[in-house]
Amino acid sequence: MSWQLHFLGTGAAHAVELGSSSAVVEQDGRPQLLIDCGPDTLDRYQAAYGTPPAAIYITHVHLDHIGGLERLFFRLWFDEAWRGRCKLFVHASLVPWLQGRMADYPGVLAEGGVNWWEAFSLVPCSRGFWHEGHWFDVFATRHHRAGTSYGLALHGSFIYTGDTRPIPEALAVVAAHGELVAHDCGLVGNPSHSGADDLVREYDADLRARMVAYHYGSEDDGRKLQALGWRIAHPGDSLLLPDPLPPRVDAG
Repeated sequence: MSWQLHFLGTGAAHAVELGSSSAVVEQDGRPQLLIDCGPDTLDRYQAAYGTPPAAIYITHVHLDHIGGLERLFFRLWFDEAWRGRCKLFVHASLVPWLQGRMADYPGVLAEGGVNWWEAFSLVPCSRGFWHEGHWFDVFATRHHRAGTSYGLALHGSFIYTGDTRPIPEALAVVAAHGELVAHDCGLVGNPSHSGADDLVREYDADLRARMVAYHYGSEDDGRKLQALGWRIAHPGDSLLLPDPLPPRVDAG
């Protein structure tokens, strides 16, 4: 059994040439879970796999991470084989925000008679969720207002932070067993995103050695990060992951 993390896009919101940051958890080459769905993510996913995603985890509701859900709604709704089948894993605190941004627009179809959520299968979560026989941990991150962004972890295998400032207190728990850590990392940090200097200051050398940087600002910024010694993810990269460990004793 093999596990990979396939990056569809690796860019910050304005880095259109890099694609909206999103990744797919693969098991034995099969897509298991899409992480985030920005404006161009659906096209990239279907180009890679030939079908819509069957399961999506949303880290937060900024449009560069959920903007593709509107197109996906139409793709799912007008195909009875897919309607209501796509699992949408969303932290419970984000459901009202997602409702306001995507589902509350009056008349999601011009013909009426359709609720936006009916195209999906909503699975609210808090500490984590079960999917395909594996427990995925969910943890709070630091991106704008507290309680509005959450990373994802598969014990022993990988961490995906989503957009965040450094979170050493969280990674001390979820990244303690050799996991690959995909971390928000721009060339220069700001109040809502991590910069290379922030990660050096906040994390020890062992953890940094397991990191791969994504959500950077441009191809040039990526080259500069590499020159500083950082491993970066490129669009289309598929990184081999350690096999997951059994869930922690406090899992669901």
